[in-house]
Amino acid sequence: MSVSQFKDFVGTYGRLGCEFTALEKIEERWEDEKSTALMVGSYVDSYFEGTLAKFKAENPSLFKKDGGLKAEYVKADEIIARIERDEYFMKYMSGQKQVIMTGELFGAKWKIKIDSYIPDVAIVDLKVMSSITELKWVKDLGYLDFVRYWGYDIQGAVYQEIVRQNTGKKLPFYIAGATKEKEPDIRIIHVTDNYLQEALSVVEANTPRILSLKSGELEPDRCELCDCCRHTRVLTRPISIMDLTAGI
Repeated sequence: MSVSQFKDFVGTYGRLGCEFTALEKIEERWEDEKSTALMVGSYVDSYFEGTLAKFKAENPSLFKKDGGLKAEYVKADEIIARIERDEYFMKYMSGQKQVIMTGELFGAKWKIKIDSYIPDVAIVDLKVMSSITELKWVKDLGYLDFVRYWGYDIQGAVYQEIVRQNTGKKLPFYIAGATKEKEPDIRIIHVTDNYLQEALSVVEANTPRILSLKSGELEPDRCELCDCCRHTRVLTRPISIMDLTAGI
């Protein structure tokens, strides 16, 4: 299990999960299209882990016909430059890069990869986003910060526990955030332990079903809203007009 796989099954407040698609991805029958937003984040990640040249070579879509970088990746270079001129931000990015650890949570084996691991001090994950301060509306909950909206608290909870299993140390989890705004916003965000404990309870509650789905004991639910469900849909009957507003 990985955090991204867990979120494929369960979803977050900002992204609907789909059990059917999650299993299709595991079986390599489906692959999500790489969005520009995701590629910009990967570009910045690869720079700080020292593999940008390899990343560029493997992704010719970054370049225009004249050989120059597309505007989105020129912006990524600006974000990198902004990060590098902030000494405090760079302290958090100074750890060991892309550290892999494994462990077990609630009967499942897990694998994590940490962007910047500072032994005995901190776990840091680099995020590039549209805005750090914009709040997102969630039905029945109200406005949420980007951390919980995209499930980064789940990531922090799993990372903290797997690091504890490997080192005996419960380290704080930080997000090193940078935005794609005209003037990039940069912040170091401490995701405090009360949020991580709440997120860990979500992992505990959902893991048994995911394990049953992966073992074939249960049939997966389809969300019927994602690209994979649309691609594989086989019509057998009409739907009611009431079905069109069922989620409201």
